[in-house]
Amino acid sequence: MAPMKDQWQGLRCRFINAHPAGPWEDFILSEWELEACAWEDFHPHTETNFVLEGELHIESGGETVILKPGDSARVNPGRIGRYWAPVYARMVTIYGPNPEGAESHSFRYVEV
Repeated sequence: MAPMKDQWQGLRCRFINAHPAGPWEDFILSEWELEACAWEDFHPHTETNFVLEGELHIESGGETVILKPGDSARVNPGRIGRYWAPVYARMVTIYGPNPEGAESHSFRYVEV
């Protein structure tokens, strides 16, 4: 997996079936790794995360969950999702349909 940006070395991703650009009617499947970092963005679509390895913290809508391997959580559309891995987390993510083509925004990356 490649880092999202050169300056975001702790955040790596690969999109498996499609890249989230423009409108889409189906789901988008991706794999992510966070290594001692935190990530935040606004979601116009649902996002469901399934943790494969490590420990992932997610905060959205005033609720925080801590996920371990085998756990999952969803961030509802129209919300900011905050994700962090104090050490390491690897997960598979499913984006729900985005028929309007609205883009994610308000990106923020921080090393922990």
